[in-house]
Amino acid sequence: MVFSSPVFLFLFLPLVLLLNFAMPVKGRNALLMVFSLLFYAWGGVSFSLILIGSIGMNYGFGRWIEAKAGTPASKKILAVAITLNLILLGIFKYTNFFVANYLEVVSILGGMPPQWKKIVLPIGISFFTFQAISYLVDLYRREVPVQKSFIDLALYISLFPQLIAGPIVRYHDLDQQLKGRSLNLDKFSSGIERFIIGLGKKVLLANTFAFPAKEIFELNPADLSTEMAWFGAVCFFFQIYFDFSGYSDMAIGLGRMLGFEFSENFNYPYLATSIREFWQRWHISLSNWFRDYLYIPLGGNRKSAGRVYLNLALVFLATGLWHGPNWNFVIWGMIHGFFMVLERVGWGKILARLGRPVGMLYTWSIVLVTWVFFKLEDLGHAWAYLQSMFGFAQSEGGWAEVTFYLDTEFTLCLAIGLIGSLGFFPWLQKGCSSLLRGNSQSPAPLWQNLMGGLFLVGLAAILLLSAMYVSADTYNPFIYYRF
Repeated sequence: MVFSSPVFLFLFLPLVLLLNFAMPVKGRNALLMVFSLLFYAWGGVSFSLILIGSIGMNYGFGRWIEAKAGTPASKKILAVAITLNLILLGIFKYTNFFVANYLEVVSILGGMPPQWKKIVLPIGISFFTFQAISYLVDLYRREVPVQKSFIDLALYISLFPQLIAGPIVRYHDLDQQLKGRSLNLDKFSSGIERFIIGLGKKVLLANTFAFPAKEIFELNPADLSTEMAWFGAVCFFFQIYFDFSGYSDMAIGLGRMLGFEFSENFNYPYLATSIREFWQRWHISLSNWFRDYLYIPLGGNRKSAGRVYLNLALVFLATGLWHGPNWNFVIWGMIHGFFMVLERVGWGKILARLGRPVGMLYTWSIVLVTWVFFKLEDLGHAWAYLQSMFGFAQSEGGWAEVTFYLDTEFTLCLAIGLIGSLGFFPWLQKGCSSLLRGNSQSPAPLWQNLMGGLFLVGLAAILLLSAMYVSADTYNPFIYYRF
């Protein structure tokens, strides 16, 4: 079940919100845990058994670590717990990858590859596994108390707003909210606003870019003109941003409607002037997780220069593998890691002197080209597509092919997507507030009411249009559903 599906919007969400408000405070965690497990079970009951097993395992290890706190045994218990979590993730996410490579080697050597039935990947296993590990590590470091309530820990790991696509919520950020959180009209209305904006990003923008991206990337790269190949890459460039940031907005909005506050996951990453800054703005919760639970334990930047570069390379190798068991993801991660090292060596200082436009062009170029490896699972296909982008294809269709997609709706979405990804709308809102405020401390009531009314009309329009598109069963993919 995804947030942009009719069953979620018109059945699941209203029911959860109604019961959550009606339920006494002490029963809300149990209620949300049950609904979170039902939400996850929509993708398959067998997946739910894996999730419940993970919750039970980590609850037991948490109590054990607490019982041995301050002794050498606690570190060994933590190591075993992390290993078992990674084994669980590895079995379901990476077994197919290693078996496929083994069978390929057997075939190359002239052997007869045995039959292999692929293991189905449980939805969101990367997200809930990382959240469980963060709980155990924070507990071992004595940054949080042990969670004695099985229901509360189960809710933390399975909370449906961020279960299948993040943001990755750290336990110490949610610990106190599990014990008690406020439900009020301001937070609820803020959550509705954030959810509608995210829904609009996903349904009206990301899905609009998704259709041409899908068609173009599925074509034989040899038949693509350079212009068409770049157009497809640009479509995916905007699709993945509005798809994932829209989903994060919806998750944050849902959290607020239920009384929770989740951390931000995106901060206009396409404004970045370096790859380092890009990762400070893109999928922030994942970047912070790898920083705190891998990069710093490896020594971070406290070691020699060579060791720091190695640490960065290992982190981005892990980042690529986290996204998927595929050589394309490994290459995507390692390219980003290479530029991170290059910027630390000295290129970053040169970029800073060249100015923002040059830095943004540099960042956009690298990110856009490397998204090709992210989009395509076959390495040969990705390489052939890049060849088409850089003029090595035979097709001469040129812009005539591109104009087929440039109807009024797409062009409007492209314009909105471009200025929206660069933070234009918050800038406009801030500018209008400053203009209306003038020398006084607050906008004049008339103008304030007018601006508030226009904003509400805009939200209503986004919600209505999104509901129409969802109800019409239009093309509605979700990229991060597979992680």
